[in-house]
Amino acid sequence: MPREARRKSTSGVYHVMLRGANRQEIFHDDEDRIKFLDCLKKYKGIANFTLYAWCLMDNHIHLLLREGEEELANTMKRIGVSYVGFYNWKYCTTGHLFQDRFKSENVETEEYFLTVVRYIHQNPVKAGICSQVEEWKWSSCAGYYNRGDDSEGLLDRDTVLEMFGETRSLAITQFKAFNERTNNDECLEDNYRRKLTDEQARDEIKRLLGEVEIAQIKSLPGWQRDHYLIKIKYIEGINIRQIARILGVSKTLVHRAFHVS
Repeated sequence: MPREARRKSTSGVYHVMLRGANRQEIFHDDEDRIKFLDCLKKYKGIANFTLYAWCLMDNHIHLLLREGEEELANTMKRIGVSYVGFYNWKYCTTGHLFQDRFKSENVETEEYFLTVVRYIHQNPVKAGICSQVEEWKWSSCAGYYNRGDDSEGLLDRDTVLEMFGETRSLAITQFKAFNERTNNDECLEDNYRRKLTDEQARDEIKRLLGEVEIAQIKSLPGWQRDHYLIKIKYIEGINIRQIARILGVSKTLVHRAFHVS
């Protein structure tokens, strides 16, 4: 059956998500993330799209952009092919890295536009990777907060900040309050993402550990504990906070183990 054509956004603005095939990691280190941002910047210059927000997670990417001088599908194909070429060369592998088709939703109103900006920036917090949005360096949040650069012109932040104040300092202050507000925002990913309850997560961990008891994990030698943590990481629908809570270890320890894998 042929795929249903994407409905064009009347505003030209889209929330886009690229996910690793079978939810595999697409970034293994900072070099990978920098390379993807380089690809994004390169084709931003070619297609002349506008980028309002972005976030790189371990196995997926969120972008909020306005379509440029070519079809969105063509732009995303260029970006994906460029990064996959680098990835396959670096890791001496072949085959698909991303899911066959990127996901997108139309962003038609100002209210939802701002909701998506906040959702993208809060993605690492809600995934349990960090406790504050500004702690995650691989998103556009720092660019909005005037902390560090804006990835060498990658981010187009004026449209957003102008909605929050006439002066830049006031706009940043008011945007920061909005961006960090507790919410139940549900955007593109939440439409199909599996989320485990603590009970379900505990059952999955028990199944994975086999004869090892959950209570034993925190007392294991560091290398052995990290070995199990890395395996637990790939349980679909689990998050860092759940892992730390169930195993009785700190979120920092879990996060560190994840990023040495």
